[in-house]
Amino acid sequence: SISEHPTVDFTIKPMKALIKTLPNLEYRTTVHIDQGFQYQNNKWQRLLKNNHIFQSMSRKGTCLDNAQMESFFHIMKTEVMNVNYETKDSLIKTMKNWIKYYNKYRIKTKLGGKAPKEYRELYLLENK
Repeated sequence: SISEHPTVDFTIKPMKALIKTLPNLEYRTTVHIDQGFQYQNNKWQRLLKNNHIFQSMSRKGTCLDNAQMESFFHIMKTEVMNVNYETKDSLIKTMKNWIKYYNKYRIKTKLGGKAPKEYRELYLLENK
């Protein structure tokens, strides 16, 4: 999701979409977040509690719980946000295309130098 403002509803909408895709597990799901006001809101916390989701939030000054997302946004800022876009729509289109590229095709060291799509295909072949 992309929004002009970081509201509670902005965070709840994608979480509800995610919850619909989660398998029915015997153990709780953990979501790692930062200390934004949205994640301290009762509406957000109720949504997580009602769906057996644990909220993991690091203390101020340490970003261990949210380090992967902080890294993702840093990469996005250096690869996408370093350009002045003529319109908000062109920025949003570029961001969406980049996220698709990042999630499917961008080579990751942690995946043995493979892109996520390539890694998943290889993993599926090995586990048949």
